[in-house]
Amino acid sequence: MSTEQVVLPDVRVDVRNIGGIDETAVTIPSGVSVLTGRNATNRTSFLQALMAGLGSDRSSLKGDAEEGAVTLEIGDETYTRTLTRHGGTVTFGGDPYLDDPELADLFAFLLENNEARQAVARGDDLREIIMRPIDTDRIEAEIESCKRERDELEDEIDRLDELERERPRLEEERREKREELADAREELADARARLEELDTGVEESRSQKRELEDAFQRVRDARSELEDLEFDLETERSTLAEYEREREELEATLAEKEENAGNPDRLAGRIDELRRRKRSLDDTVSELSSVIGFNQELLEGDGLDVVGTDDPTNALTADSETVCWTCGSEVETEQIEGTLEDLQRLRSEKLDERKEVRAEIDELTDKQSQIQRRKRERQRTKNRLSEIETETETTRARIEELETAIEAKRDEIAELEAEAEEIDVDGHDEALDLHREINGIELRIERLESTIDDLDAEIDDLETAIDDRDELREEREALADRLTELRTRVDRVEEGAVEAFNEHMETVLGILGYDNLDRIWIERRETEVLEGRRKVSRTRFELHIVRSAPDGTAYEDTVDHLSESEREVTGLVFALAGYLVHDVHELVPFVLLDSLESIDSERIARVVDYFREYGDYFVTALLPGDAAALSEEYAYIEDID
Repeated sequence: MSTEQVVLPDVRVDVRNIGGIDETAVTIPSGVSVLTGRNATNRTSFLQALMAGLGSDRSSLKGDAEEGAVTLEIGDETYTRTLTRHGGTVTFGGDPYLDDPELADLFAFLLENNEARQAVARGDDLREIIMRPIDTDRIEAEIESCKRERDELEDEIDRLDELERERPRLEEERREKREELADAREELADARARLEELDTGVEESRSQKRELEDAFQRVRDARSELEDLEFDLETERSTLAEYEREREELEATLAEKEENAGNPDRLAGRIDELRRRKRSLDDTVSELSSVIGFNQELLEGDGLDVVGTDDPTNALTADSETVCWTCGSEVETEQIEGTLEDLQRLRSEKLDERKEVRAEIDELTDKQSQIQRRKRERQRTKNRLSEIETETETTRARIEELETAIEAKRDEIAELEAEAEEIDVDGHDEALDLHREINGIELRIERLESTIDDLDAEIDDLETAIDDRDELREEREALADRLTELRTRVDRVEEGAVEAFNEHMETVLGILGYDNLDRIWIERRETEVLEGRRKVSRTRFELHIVRSAPDGTAYEDTVDHLSESEREVTGLVFALAGYLVHDVHELVPFVLLDSLESIDSERIARVVDYFREYGDYFVTALLPGDAAALSEEYAYIEDID
C-alpha cells in the first residue's frame, strides 16, 4: 500500500505500437495520476501498455504493426515487454515486472473488462473469482503430508506411553532379581564354607582335590553353555511363533484387499487429458475476456480508428463502419455488437465447462490416489510375506541346529559328571554333592546378574526415550497447528474477502450517498453441489442488496435492478476486497482504473479519493469533465501520443 514515509521514484513508460499508440513516452509520479482526454485519445491503450510492462498478456499489438514494445523504468530497475505478430497470433516476450500476473489482472488492473469488476454485473461465481489464485491442490497435498507425519508421531508417543506404563513392572522385577541375587550369594557362601570344612576334615592329596575341582569346573562350564543354548532355543521358538502370527495376519489382510477394478495408469492418462483441456479452457477464457474487452473498447472508439465519410460527424452515427483490430477490414458497428454478444455467451459456456472439467479432475485424482494407495499396501503386504517366509525358514533351521546342539551338550554333561564321580577321594559323595550344589548356585547367580544387567539397560533406554517424549509432543502440537492453519487457510481467505467487501461497501455507499440504497453485502453460505457423480459441500458468496421503499420499508432487491453506476461501484469494491485479502500491494505497486463514465463526476472524485491509498501508483483514465472534479494535487497527463 502507499506510504507517506518513503519517497518513491517516478516511473518512465516508453510505448511503441500498442493498442492505438504509435509511440509515446510518459512519466508517472507516485500517488494519483489522471490520464485525461476525450475518447479515442489512447488513454486505455496506454493503460494496457502499462499492464503489459507489468506482466499482463491482456494487451493488443497495433493493427498495422508486426511488433511492439513497452519499457518501464522504476528507479534503478528496467523492465521490458515485447509483442510480436506470428501469423494470426501475437506472442509476448521480454522481462516484465511480474512473472505471474494473475493476481494483478484480477485485482489491480481494473479496466472495463476486468473479471473481478465485471463479476457482479454478469452474475459470475464471486467465490470462484476470489479463490482462483489459491493453489488448493498444493494445500491438500501438504495436509496429507502433515497428517502422515502426525500419525507417525502419535504412534511413537503411544509406544512411549506404553513403555512408561511398563516401567513400574520392570523396576519391581529388577528389585526382585536383586533380592534373589543377594540370597543366592548367601547360599553360595554357605555351600563353599561347608565344602571348605569338608576339605579340612578329610585326608586327601592336593592333586586329588584339584582333579575333583577341575572335573566340576568342566561340568559347570558345560551346564553354563547348555543354559545359553536353551535360552537361544527359547528365543528362536518365540520368534518363530511371532512370524507365524504375523504371517496369518498378513494373509488375512491380503485376502481382504482384493484387486479392485481401475487402472491408475489409464486414469493418469485421462487426468492429463483433462488438465490439458483445463489449461486450454483457461487460455480460451483469458483470450475471450481480452477480446470482449477490446471489442467493447472498439465500440467506444478509445484508441482505435473510426472510418466514415469525409465529415467527421458521420463517425458518430449508428451506421458508421469501424476498422476491425484483428484483420484490418471495415465492419458494421452492429456486427461487432452481435459478435460481442456471441463472445460473451461463449465465454459463459467455457466457464461452465471449465468448472465441470475441474470437478472431474478432482474426482478422478481422488480415485487414482485410492487405487495407488491400495496397490502400494498390497505390494508392501506381499513383500513382507515374502520376507516372513524367508525368515521363518531360517529360524526353523536355527531351531533344529540348537536342538541338536542341546542334545549333544546334555550327553557331554552326563559324561563329565560320570568322570567326576569316578574320582576316588575320601568323603567323595558329600564333596560331590556340595560341588554340584555350588555349581548350580553359581549358574543361577550368572543368570541373575545377566538378567539384572538387561533390566538396567532396558530401564535406562526407556527413561531416555521418555525424556524425548516431550519434544515429540511439541512436534505433534506444531503439526496440529500447521494442519489447522492449512485447513482454515481457504476459510480465512473467504471470510477475509467477505469481511473486506462488506466493510468497504458500507463505507463507499455512505460516501457516495445513493438514494434508497441502504446496503449491499455478501453472505458466505455452505451448499451441497453435484460434482461428477458425488455431492460435495461447497461455499458460495451470495450478494444481497437492500433498498428502502418511499414509506421507509426495507426490502431486498436484485443485481439486475442496480443502476449502471451502482453496479460499477459494487464491482470496484469487490475487486478491492480481492486486492486486500490477497495482499496484492506486496506484489505490484500499481492500481489502474478505467471506464468510470457511468458514474457521475462528483462520485468519481470520491471513488478515486477512497481508492488512492491502496496503491503507491494509482493511475486512472477520465474524460475531461470528470477529471475536473478531482483534486488539484493529483498529476494530470493529457498528451499520450
